[in-house]
Amino acid sequence: MNQRTLPAFMLALGLVTLAGCASPTVITLNDGREIQAVDSPRYDEKSGFYEFEQLDGKQARINKDQVRTVKEL
Repeated sequence: MNQRTLPAFMLALGLVTLAGCASPTVITLNDGREIQAVDSPRYDEKSGFYEFEQLDGKQARINKDQVRTVKEL
């Protein structure tokens, strides 16, 4: 019994740790549309775009001038 408890505990701890790393984000645009991202968007100062991954796994970019707010869920 003890041989299964430790690996199960370590697996559960690892999953909780990984789940804590991702913080879903809602990006609200100036026209009122909302886009959900898997994690906080990265801002590229050279290009002036926010880069993020959408819920369906696709990478996307949005111009900084189109973004009203970025909020974590």
